[in-house]
Amino acid sequence: MRVSILITVLAVVISFAKAYDPSPLQDFCVAIDDPKNGVFVNGKFCKDPKQARAEDFFYSGLNKAGNTDNDVKSNVTTVNVDQIPGLNTMGISLVRIDYAPYGQNPPHTHPRATEILVLLKGTLYVGFVSSNQDNNRLFAKVLQPGDVFVFPIGMIHFQVNIGKTPAVAFAGLSSQNAGVITIADTVFGSKPPINPEVLAMAFQLDVNVVKDLEAKFKN
Repeated sequence: MRVSILITVLAVVISFAKAYDPSPLQDFCVAIDDPKNGVFVNGKFCKDPKQARAEDFFYSGLNKAGNTDNDVKSNVTTVNVDQIPGLNTMGISLVRIDYAPYGQNPPHTHPRATEILVLLKGTLYVGFVSSNQDNNRLFAKVLQPGDVFVFPIGMIHFQVNIGKTPAVAFAGLSSQNAGVITIADTVFGSKPPINPEVLAMAFQLDVNVVKDLEAKFKN
């Protein structure tokens, strides 16, 4: 009896551990903002399937380069459930990433998705760092056009354009809304800010250095 209960509990735990975006139980669930005549599924209200249109599954514009005139010299154009309502419950999304020469997509993590990236143009240095459990190993490669690299779910990862010309990559993510946590912005730009003494000890920095960083990332 105890063995059967234990097996049941383990099965439930494993099912939750493997679950990310739930699998759809219908052909589609087009997201709408108006709750009237809608059903709430996976964070979005769904329109009546009979009212779904081709436009609910369509997006145009990924042929256009993003604006890389910013501090990190890169731009991520996201196509998720907010851009394509028909992605709701589908567990997939897409991004285009443009990099100016020597630009980067700084260290960040996607809490809800694995990412698979393909480089179309340029040369990128990419990598991810494994968890403490795996001794924080760095897995990195230099990519040329046509190369593919995978960033496992939740791992801190990055991409850097090491070439003298612009680079372009596309990436698929295993969530309709993968989320993104940019490490520096999150740690040093939180609202309200984390106590500088906490970060000084954590990063083994002088507290005044931390204060300077928090001031820099404040906005």
